[in-house]
Amino acid sequence: MSEQNEKLVQSVKEAARDGRLSCTMARKIAADYNVPPRTVGDICNQLKIKIKACELGCF
Repeated sequence: MSEQNEKLVQSVKEAARDGRLSCTMARKIAADYNVPPRTVGDICNQLKIKIKACELGCF
């Protein structure tokens, strides 16, 4: 796993509360790391983190 990918995973873990991450935060993390929202969604799936309050149907 690349260093950027490890940092991305760590950011998702830190932002998630009670196993959930808001859509807004997921999209912000994707933008911060210049990756598609789908990448953050895939990480959430691997970590069993649910996306809440999805605004655009991206996840």
